[in-house]
Amino acid sequence: MTPRVSVVVPTYNNADHIAATMRSILQQSFADFELIVSDHASTDGTWELLQQFSHDPRIHLERISSGGGAERNWNHVSSMASAPLLKLVCGDDLLDPECLVLQVQAVDRGGAGVVMVAGRRDIVDARGAVVTRARGLPRMKGRVSGSDAVRRTIRSGTNVFGEPCAVLLRRDALEAVGGWEGTHGYVIDLATYVKVLACGDLIALEDAVASFRLSAGQWSVRLLAEQVGQVDSLRRTVATLYGADFALTRADLLTGAVATRVQARKRRLAYQVLARRL
Repeated sequence: MTPRVSVVVPTYNNADHIAATMRSILQQSFADFELIVSDHASTDGTWELLQQFSHDPRIHLERISSGGGAERNWNHVSSMASAPLLKLVCGDDLLDPECLVLQVQAVDRGGAGVVMVAGRRDIVDARGAVVTRARGLPRMKGRVSGSDAVRRTIRSGTNVFGEPCAVLLRRDALEAVGGWEGTHGYVIDLATYVKVLACGDLIALEDAVASFRLSAGQWSVRLLAEQVGQVDSLRRTVATLYGADFALTRADLLTGAVATRVQARKRRLAYQVLARRL
């Protein structure tokens, strides 16, 4: 029998946290899901640690060769999903026990026009201590049209929806847009959400449904500069391909350009404060 939800986990050198990630998924109050893990040729023992979960009939473990980056592994593990709803959880993030039940209920209430559900998420450090609670979805609640949702994230200069652990997608919508969009590698999630939201509406939950784990590498000055460039590139791409569909104005794009740089400065300051905890 086909499950309601496919939880897919792309892993790469996540030995320090993969067991906690897996337990957070397996301890969901919502039981009708499959769990698929694709390990991308990890060299730190991640694959070996995953074997402790191999006895669970809900779990399928697979390993792929190196190469192709996150896009290849995210699309590979997503291609193995069989359920109509899909949640991708990176190998160091965590789900709240009520995550799936809240997001599935939101889809059921919203009906066929809903292609994406997002909840807020806590930000945690390497040890799992909470850095910031209930981040994301500013001034967003309930059903939001796809065009309005995209316009808000463009104007914010950042990903207001959160990382994939906080998001549930209709699998047919993800497949219809060609899967995870790797052209803008550092914002692969946001680039994909934009395409999915061209197909339908978002439901924004007030609840924090997941925890996103920070690492020192994510917060490096070099990486932040590259992220700014890719957000700029994504904004231009969205304006070119979907500007009319999303009713984007020149003011929206200019506001987003300024906001991207403001967000980058905030991240640099945060890194200086949090560096010892990562």
